[in-house]
Amino acid sequence: MLELFKLVRPHIWHVLGVVLSSLVASGATAGMAWFVKYYVDEVLINTEPAYMAALPIVFILLFSLKGCFVFAQGFLVRAIGAKIILDLRKELYRHLINMPLGFFHRNPSGSLISRMLNDANVIQSNIVQGTKGLFVELFTVIGLLGVAFWRRWDLTLITIFVLPPALVLVNRILKRIKSVSHSAQASISNLTDVLTETFQGMKIIKAFLLESSKDASFDAENRSYYRLELKNVRLSESAALIMDVVAGFGVGFVIWYGGHLARTHQMTPGDFSSYIAAVAMVFTPMKRLATVNAKLLQATAAHERIVSVMTIKPERDGTAELPLIRESVQFEDVHLRYEEAETDALGGVNLTVRAGEVLALVGRSGAGKTSLVDLIPRFFRPTSGRVLIDGHDISEVRAEDLRKQIGLVSQDIVLFDDTVARNIGMGREGSTPEEIEAAARAAFAHDFIMELPEQYETRIGERGVMLSGGQRQRISIARAILKNPPILILDEATSALDRASELAVQRALENLMQNRTTFVIAHRLSTVRRADRIVVLDRGRVVEMGAHEELLAKKGVYAELSGVEFR
Repeated sequence: MLELFKLVRPHIWHVLGVVLSSLVASGATAGMAWFVKYYVDEVLINTEPAYMAALPIVFILLFSLKGCFVFAQGFLVRAIGAKIILDLRKELYRHLINMPLGFFHRNPSGSLISRMLNDANVIQSNIVQGTKGLFVELFTVIGLLGVAFWRRWDLTLITIFVLPPALVLVNRILKRIKSVSHSAQASISNLTDVLTETFQGMKIIKAFLLESSKDASFDAENRSYYRLELKNVRLSESAALIMDVVAGFGVGFVIWYGGHLARTHQMTPGDFSSYIAAVAMVFTPMKRLATVNAKLLQATAAHERIVSVMTIKPERDGTAELPLIRESVQFEDVHLRYEEAETDALGGVNLTVRAGEVLALVGRSGAGKTSLVDLIPRFFRPTSGRVLIDGHDISEVRAEDLRKQIGLVSQDIVLFDDTVARNIGMGREGSTPEEIEAAARAAFAHDFIMELPEQYETRIGERGVMLSGGQRQRISIARAILKNPPILILDEATSALDRASELAVQRALENLMQNRTTFVIAHRLSTVRRADRIVVLDRGRVVEMGAHEELLAKKGVYAELSGVEFR
């Protein structure tokens, strides 16, 4: 729970405002119990006119004062909660966006979204309710107990004697609440995973009639979360139930013994009524304090889930500058093994690619082609060996310097739910509309863009769903052209297109590849034949290298692939 107070600490002035507001509101509540004595003794029994005129005004003022400061306290607490979550989400997003690519392969996007949204919401709502209740109820208990002690200290000590056993039971329940809260947040994370997979894979779900199967998966996770929430509610309400039972014993004893004291004139009726009011009122904030503790524990559980991500080290950056490539990209005895994999994805690759050269990478599925090119922008780091650009080890250079030099066009096209212009403009920050249009023309995208409803200002939907496959690919090529990188990676950029779309995209790629060091992963023979050199990979190793005709003459792996895979 100490971590929650660290979150609140930067907002100390707001917290002091909450404390002050809580003190005044709690003081007003205690004042109501205090003035009950005068209402009974001076109004009901002695019928004093002055008290009859003044006490209604006093109670109106006390209720108004309490209402105003409860409002101020509630506003300040909610402002603190909102600011905490604003900062926490900002920090978490910044941390996640700087994690290495492998982290996102190991962690489902739904789980990360759940931490960003659901866990943060749990922290916010429970910090708000917990902090608000903590100060108001605590000060109210102190104020009412003060009134009770003043009226009859010995009777008060006897009355609160029942509290320690109750608090022991409540503490045991609270420990269970934290554990169940952890499970509930993990369950809602699984639920978010199912939703994310469903929305991203809707086409496949409908094509393979998987609606019933996915519905069953969602129902199972939904019911799991429901059961955990019920358990959480049951535990929280059990703590309140214990305090209600304790309150019953306490008030019952006060009524019995206090009534005896009043009958034997050891207490005035006003003292007895004031005392009864204070004792009866004190158990309600005590019960709420038990709930406050449960809220703070739920917030703690959610915060621990966020911290578990925040403690994972982000991508390590280098410090050296990297000039633009002039000579070569080199792979020196490069090995790569992914986490939890049993074998190497790459095993001892040695390769030098000259600046301006077009290098085609071919091989069967799983041969290591994408793994090799993913090392260039440092999406992954070699398990051993080095990748060099003009002799600079890329693991030691700044990521910004490195990735500014690299353009990527892949089969898995990533476009954003934004306008055409902004999707292209992401290639270079601050680009003008004229530069964006020039890039689109070079990518043979301008004509179809002009046919869209709002032309360059047309929103294209999530992942560009409003466009065809060939149109999406040409938008991504335009983005790469605008970036104007000296190194280009084409990862099966035309493999998912029909023949007509491929021809349009191929023309765009030819414009893009001019005067660039290009790595091409392709299944099209026409694309491979244009390369200056072809590297054949098999099980993570370079097994053949040369020009198209030369490799065919060897009648090895490349010749076999040419007859089976290329078309």
